[in-house]
Amino acid sequence: MQLTTHTDYSLRLLIYLGIHSGDRPATVQDAANRYGISANHLAKVAQTLVQLGYIHSHRGRGGGLELALPVAEINVGAVVRQTENLQLLECFGPNSTCPIDPACKLKGVLGKAQQAFLEVLDSYRLSDLISNRDRLRKLLDVA
Repeated sequence: MQLTTHTDYSLRLLIYLGIHSGDRPATVQDAANRYGISANHLAKVAQTLVQLGYIHSHRGRGGGLELALPVAEINVGAVVRQTENLQLLECFGPNSTCPIDPACKLKGVLGKAQQAFLEVLDSYRLSDLISNRDRLRKLLDVA
């Protein structure tokens, strides 16, 4: 299964915020620079994560981003479910036009595979993804 850039950047931003420490809050620009990705795209991702309640955004001088929840409470599977379109094929939606949909076994197989994928993601928290915090900080040059 391939995740969208939006989901990828969502997970990256959560990781960045999970390892960020310092005198000032993290910023979208700083995170984008450290990952070498688009700040504009990351700003849209941050907005999504604010709406979903994973991060807080503070405006103005001294403002920035911070996690809204402890790292142990952010479930990777939940983030993926909320940021990703999990409709693998047209037949996974309510308006399937496939003529074999009523007898199709492929849909069931793909559904089981997707469920297994999500169950693995459900078994991880942000805290698991940043358990090597020192190494991540070094790689991203985060103080």
